[in-house]
Amino acid sequence: MFGYKIQNFIPASVRSIQLKQLWKDVKEAISGTERDFTETSLGHAIFILAVPMVLEMIMESVFAVVDIFFVSKLGSGAVATVGITESVMTIVYAVGAGLSMATTALVARRIGEKRKKEAGEVAFQAILVGVFVSLIIGIPGVIFAKEFLLLMGATPEMAEEGWLYPAIIFGSNSVVMLLFIINAVFRSSGDAAISMRVVWFANLINLVLDPLLIFGIGPFPELGLAGAAVATGIGRGLAVIYQFYLLFKGNHRIKLYLANIKIKVAVMMELLHISGGGIMQNLIATSSWIFLVRIIAVSGPDALAGYTIAIRIILFALLPAWGVSNAAATLVGQNLGAKHPDRAEKSVWITGYVNMVFMGFIGLILVLFPDFFIQLFIHEPAVLENGAMALRIVSFGFLFYALGMVLIQGFNGSGDTFTPTKINLVCFWLVEIPLAYLLAIVLGKGLAGASIAIVTAESLLALIAFFLFRKGKWKLQKV
Repeated sequence: MFGYKIQNFIPASVRSIQLKQLWKDVKEAISGTERDFTETSLGHAIFILAVPMVLEMIMESVFAVVDIFFVSKLGSGAVATVGITESVMTIVYAVGAGLSMATTALVARRIGEKRKKEAGEVAFQAILVGVFVSLIIGIPGVIFAKEFLLLMGATPEMAEEGWLYPAIIFGSNSVVMLLFIINAVFRSSGDAAISMRVVWFANLINLVLDPLLIFGIGPFPELGLAGAAVATGIGRGLAVIYQFYLLFKGNHRIKLYLANIKIKVAVMMELLHISGGGIMQNLIATSSWIFLVRIIAVSGPDALAGYTIAIRIILFALLPAWGVSNAAATLVGQNLGAKHPDRAEKSVWITGYVNMVFMGFIGLILVLFPDFFIQLFIHEPAVLENGAMALRIVSFGFLFYALGMVLIQGFNGSGDTFTPTKINLVCFWLVEIPLAYLLAIVLGKGLAGASIAIVTAESLLALIAFFLFRKGKWKLQKV
């Protein structure tokens, strides 16, 4: 009612102009723009960058949830196998995200400096590194897929029935790596709309193929759990081909030329130096999730399956917020390149406020109605009880997660990837894992104890990042 009364003081003609401008901005954000984000007003810059990034992450969220929805029809054992595999695939995501951070910092800085050719050089070196690293991960992952499941706490039956899923996922990790890196190239150059279209293309294919290959609908073979992995590999593989087409044939802010197709040691070393911090910060964070899954597995398959579903729902909520925080990284990098450090800092605070409002609302919904969301995936009473409990507890920390991810991306966008690494080391390895072990196993709190440890660590991360970001040393970072 109060909002309605305020609207009465705004003339209809003014409201009409505002709506038209909003729609114009949305269309510009989705279709792509040639704006110089170092000169555009911060409100417009954040909005136009964030809209496609959020839509990109929403599609990732939808895919993660729908994928586990189809897999859940195969039973709690299949869900638990996915959970175990994803816990280790986070290493791949960590390396891909670390390389993406370095790529973002360097490409955004070169774009801000108006050096587009050098931005293309960075892009190709990042692609080379990504391919090399994916081979190192993929080969042993395929060979030892069954042993990996057993090591991570799967029952012999789960390992025997589900080993093909991790084998395919690990074997196709190169497309995941390249999807991360090349989309970071587009986003950091200011072409966030392209990254959005690539992810939508990949995941729409995934969503169509998932039920067809899992359940053997029509002429398609019934592959069960392995079908989910095949669908993911095909969807992401086609998306990578599309990315290369856009890089070489497109007419966008960044483009690869034949002159870029060569190894440039100086560029690669700079990339590896920055990505070292990015990879480490993500490995520290994601490897802690592997140990967390191992701790939760002690409580049995029902607790592990409930946790897996709850985490997928939480990711559904958090990924759009990551889209918003990615806008902050791009703006920090480009504005530092254009010698506007105060504008870079202001962009982070504005983005953090927006993210907290958004995530606070989502977190409240998940705290109040966790059972409803878990029931969308599974109805086994024990799994439902565990999943709802974990979802409610972890959702209490959404305000902290929202601010923390923006601040961390602010550091990364400047090229300072080592400060977040130190923060992650303290929060995840010195706090989260010992606390989870103490609460879940020593004190017998099980999944509830592990969930409390997650909230505690993530909230502490936001507080430490807030303190260090305000000190401003990241503004002096040279890349």
